[in-house]
Amino acid sequence: VDGYACTTDTVLDVLIQAAVTRQTIESVCNDLDEIVDGETIRGYLNEQIQVDELQELERQVNQALVAGLPRRLWKPRLHIAIDLHDEPFYGYTPELASFTCGGPARKGTTRFFRMATAYVIFKGLRVTLAVLFVHPEDSLPELVAALLRRLRILGLKIKRLYFDKGFCTTPVLRYVEKSGWPAILACPIRGKKGGTKGLCHGRASYQTTHTFKCQQYGAYTAPLTVARTYTSHKRSKRKGRQARWLVFVVLNCTLTPNSVRECYRRRFGVETSYRCMRQVRAWTTSRNAALRFLLMGLGFVLVNLWLELRWHFCQVKQRRGPRQIDTQQFQLQRMRAFLRRAIERIYGVVSFIKADVVPLGI
Repeated sequence: VDGYACTTDTVLDVLIQAAVTRQTIESVCNDLDEIVDGETIRGYLNEQIQVDELQELERQVNQALVAGLPRRLWKPRLHIAIDLHDEPFYGYTPELASFTCGGPARKGTTRFFRMATAYVIFKGLRVTLAVLFVHPEDSLPELVAALLRRLRILGLKIKRLYFDKGFCTTPVLRYVEKSGWPAILACPIRGKKGGTKGLCHGRASYQTTHTFKCQQYGAYTAPLTVARTYTSHKRSKRKGRQARWLVFVVLNCTLTPNSVRECYRRRFGVETSYRCMRQVRAWTTSRNAALRFLLMGLGFVLVNLWLELRWHFCQVKQRRGPRQIDTQQFQLQRMRAFLRRAIERIYGVVSFIKADVVPLGI
């Protein structure tokens, strides 16, 4: 963008301001004083960001995600969580609907803009390493293969993969087993007396095998870990603790039931990253699907930036042992405020309005 009143920096500032304030581009331009109108910004964005170049946009977002990450992240073998992230879509435009994926009804809709993410779990650092913009025709094994390919390009070493229940399908299980990657997949508990529901019995955790039957993909036998856990009375709001069953598919690795459960608990930071991303995601009603994906990707980039800054500048020196991170010193809300104030200092804000006529009754 190289206009006389609008440059690339201007467009980026507007996008960042919209993200940290969770507003639309139009609202941001109306609030800032010395800046072009929202229609001009949207015009430049629609001109530069098109659906035909979605793959190039995806590549640039992935480059931004890993820029500035600590070098020590490339040394050890990492625990990687792979997940799907959905943003609801409420429109009826055929052009946009063709880029949405169907799913169970949630938040008043069954259509979603979907992203597949690879998330690293490393000490105090939990960052998103790769994202993919999911098309309706993409299959789950293809998404897993593409994310792992991206991690190999980065030169990262993988110790174990973690998947949520949405990936526990016969094609994914076969692909992961064939690839040789150690993996733990959460398995949905289905059935009344049979199925995985029938495995939830006894007084202790155990390991077994189970055959998943699918009319389309055939039968597949996989090793399962059936873990018996207990909910605390604080969480269940009951007087005593309650027993709860969890089922996992464990591929290409040997772990005890307790180890499987404890390892999979590390994956829970993924949901936290999604909640953080929603705090720095701009809102839009644009019919440009590429722009919607860009705003989602920008949210992940800003969360990574926040985590990287906290990693570098919020370390606490100790006499012994490794340095700890002071998470309270630089929370996401504070970075949002820093960015918002910096942009407002550059462009100014509208602090008053001018009446065209003398107000009545004054």
